[in-house]
Amino acid sequence: LMQVLEMAQRMSARSHGAFDVTIGSLRGWRFQPDDPRMPSAAETAAERPLVDYRKLVLDRRARTAYLERRGMRIDLGGIAKLYIIEAGARRLARPGVERALVNGGGDVAAVGRAGAAPWRVGVRDPRAPDRLLGTLELARGIVASSGDYERAFVRGGKRYHHILDPRSGMPADGPRGVTLVSERLEALDGLGVAIMVLGKDEGVHLVEATPGLDALIVGRDGELWLTRGMRRRLGR
Repeated sequence: LMQVLEMAQRMSARSHGAFDVTIGSLRGWRFQPDDPRMPSAAETAAERPLVDYRKLVLDRRARTAYLERRGMRIDLGGIAKLYIIEAGARRLARPGVERALVNGGGDVAAVGRAGAAPWRVGVRDPRAPDRLLGTLELARGIVASSGDYERAFVRGGKRYHHILDPRSGMPADGPRGVTLVSERLEALDGLGVAIMVLGKDEGVHLVEATPGLDALIVGRDGELWLTRGMRRRLGR
């Protein structure tokens, strides 16, 4: 848990709060299609000042973590799942296991011996989630996807999704989807959420500043941006 909190704190700082581990302080949203809830403007105004990753205080030596303001909450939903599936994949990387794939509901981690056949991982199109943009071949490493299509509801003709912008307390108005590939967990964990909040242009800068990372960003206008490595990886 301490390791995940430290990763979350680093990504919060790196993205200048676009990914914010204290986003759980926004309690008013509920995205279940059969029972959605949207907070009032007054609720959001009261809760938004509680979203501040700098008020999470970690002490690894004492093994403690605390939040400086009453009413704050952490939410590890954007960062813990990858840590868990990557840990599962590492657990499987033992003698006698030629290759393994752990699927955490769209995010996957693969391990395999040198020369083992790669896995084929489908990349969903956030503009039409029932269809694939293509498939990736993955011998080892992690594929992480973020999108506005998994948990959402429509109200008053407008669609609201579960990736919230810490600055406004409302659903992010950035790209439709982000897919990241790397062999290093720290290179991509939480980054997809940050890009969804920051938007494509700032997201591209973050990707290009991260060694060993391939990325696909589907913009709000439907335009695709891919790193050179992702173009090589992605087969139709």
